[in-house]
Amino acid sequence: MKLIVNGFEAFAYTGGKPLDPALPAIVFIHGALNDHSVWTLLARWFAHRGHAVLAVDLPGHGRSAGPVLNSIADLADWVWALLDAAGVPQKAALVGHSMGSLIALEAAARQPARASHLALLATAYPMKVSEALLNTAAAQPDKAIAMVNQFSFSSWASKPSYPGPGAWLQGGEMALKRRIQGRQTEVNLFEHDFRLCDAYSGGLEAAAKVKAPSTLILGARDQMTAPKQSKTLAEALPSAKTVMLPAGHSLMSEVPDALLAALRVALKA
Repeated sequence: MKLIVNGFEAFAYTGGKPLDPALPAIVFIHGALNDHSVWTLLARWFAHRGHAVLAVDLPGHGRSAGPVLNSIADLADWVWALLDAAGVPQKAALVGHSMGSLIALEAAARQPARASHLALLATAYPMKVSEALLNTAAAQPDKAIAMVNQFSFSSWASKPSYPGPGAWLQGGEMALKRRIQGRQTEVNLFEHDFRLCDAYSGGLEAAAKVKAPSTLILGARDQMTAPKQSKTLAEALPSAKTVMLPAGHSLMSEVPDALLAALRVALKA
């Protein structure tokens, strides 16, 4: 689905069903150097079971045009602008992975009356990035992609899960990141996204403003956003629940069935 948001074309995957703004809405927000495709399985499941689904490409990522935005706060405002452009005036559930979890958190804080549920996947606060990784992303982005890829799975031989038997999870992740990086010629997108995560400092203030039921879904073996890094955020969110899954950072590909089950509970679907 193509929309015009703040004067630029934006893309959102609707899960294989036409968007019906009258249905309960869910927005899926991807992480650094990703796009809507990481949500395909989840988006299709909810779209075919009575939900209006928007799995977005953030500005300057994937199929969304326009300049990249320079703060988590700006991206949070963009999410609500996209919902307005899609004609979804009512509440929406916000589901974000990694960098996307910070965007979802900030969005839920900025318009608490419009956020029906909040699900933060592979999250952490603060989401600091090591100087070594930032410097590598700046000078040798392909090397940084390989480093992050190594840290994103619970083992080198992760069991093929999504999109299906025979899939090479690590290879698929590498290919996606290289494709997203290669399509953006205006900035070093990987470095840009990492620096947004590293710079975000409003997490606890945002958590205090959230009114929606909140769930943190974490990978027990996550080396990018270790579960212990989410404890402060979980305590700051009102009545937040934490679900631990046997996976690394890339929950959507490594444990798709367990993640779907956790999201169904979190979103009461």
